[in-house]
Amino acid sequence: MTVTIVGSQLGDEGKGGVVDLYGDAADVVARYQGGDNAGHTVVHDGEKYKLSLVPSGAVRGKIGVLGNGCVVNPETLFSEIDKLRERGLEPDVRVAERAHVILPYHRVLDGIEEDEKQDLAAGTTKRGIGPTYEDKMGRRGIRIGDLLEPEVLRERLEYVVPQKRALAEDVFGVSVSDANGGSSDESDGAEVGEGFDVDHLYETYREYGERLAAEGMTVDCGTFLQERIDAGENVMLEGAQGTSIDIDHGIYPYVTSSNPTAGGATVGTGLGPTVVGQGEVIGIVKAYLSRVGTGPLPTELGGVEGQTPDYDGNAPADEEVLATYIRDEGGEYGTVTGRPRRVGWLDMPMLRHAARASGFTGLAINHVDVLAGLDEVKVGHAYEYEGEELLTMPPTTEKWGRCEATFRTFDGWPEVDWADVASEGYEAIPENARTYLEYVADELEAPIYAVGVGPGREETVVLENPYE
Repeated sequence: MTVTIVGSQLGDEGKGGVVDLYGDAADVVARYQGGDNAGHTVVHDGEKYKLSLVPSGAVRGKIGVLGNGCVVNPETLFSEIDKLRERGLEPDVRVAERAHVILPYHRVLDGIEEDEKQDLAAGTTKRGIGPTYEDKMGRRGIRIGDLLEPEVLRERLEYVVPQKRALAEDVFGVSVSDANGGSSDESDGAEVGEGFDVDHLYETYREYGERLAAEGMTVDCGTFLQERIDAGENVMLEGAQGTSIDIDHGIYPYVTSSNPTAGGATVGTGLGPTVVGQGEVIGIVKAYLSRVGTGPLPTELGGVEGQTPDYDGNAPADEEVLATYIRDEGGEYGTVTGRPRRVGWLDMPMLRHAARASGFTGLAINHVDVLAGLDEVKVGHAYEYEGEELLTMPPTTEKWGRCEATFRTFDGWPEVDWADVASEGYEAIPENARTYLEYVADELEAPIYAVGVGPGREETVVLENPYE
């Protein structure tokens, strides 16, 4: 059977931890969209592993698959695999031959275009995700399967690289011969010139193809997964980011370039919708709201310079204190970028939208412990828009930005020994926190499967196992 893991908010809900939680029963964990912008942290045997591309389950010895809906940076892929091997693990990672390849010119153009967009910037990690998906849809992309055939790779590069060079130089006025580029953290130090040089790209990516072939990593994703299911194995489908930054169902244009919703699981793996639909779809909810990037956020507390629209540092003092507390307690800083995330109260219209778009059969609610110690906890129960109450997100971001959240207030819960709570079970969760959790479940008409009260798998209260 399949279990699909979907982020219900704006990403950073703790999806990797839920994959890890239920991963023992899974034989294969497949990512169905996104690229190395999907930072996730897994704690295993007291060790913390920060990954951005390798599927979470690979840390626990499961087969990890990057589906055809993913965009893959081979440099990142092999770097993460090699680092895991250095730490004594032997990750088994397969890559769909239909998945598209992130090349250096994608990363360079991502940074240039994000700077050009200014107020419309989506908070990209500048790792080339969007430009790679653009090339995929423009039918000028290079796929993993192309790296295995040198003649095809050369032909594809000779067609697309001159276009990218002209875009950088003639449209954006960037000289590709003498500028420095690379990822947003400047870690790869690649010369922009090399990133637009056909010969250099050909040799580099042909070698990546040789390694993929030598290690037997490439697969026909849909066939590979269906054969596993037919053999009675359990498959977990892992989404990156969250529903409200889905390219179709999110707060456009402040979105990612793929579909984190459950529908993306079928097109991003090659499994049929009836296969995914017959399984479980678990919505991952953070007990409050966080995000990186610009755009509206009706339940926001305080603000973050350069991200919160019209933020001048003069938010109410009590909001700033709350925002800082939640950010620090929750570690709300990007796994990939280290940027502070914007934080706010839980947004119920956002969650209702996510539940409808993906059809949640169960919920995993994380970071309940982060809110402990507050006198009261609020929830944006609905929006007020031009005198009308809205219970779900409006279809355009402009309308969403004009919405005012209307709040419900819950009594806070005390700080407790959350490790003891996790071992004792759901009834050990403070009563006020249970009231809060049950409100969420009732509003979304989906049962609670798990409650995260800490970063480790053992710090989770498990009510249901979707594989049983």
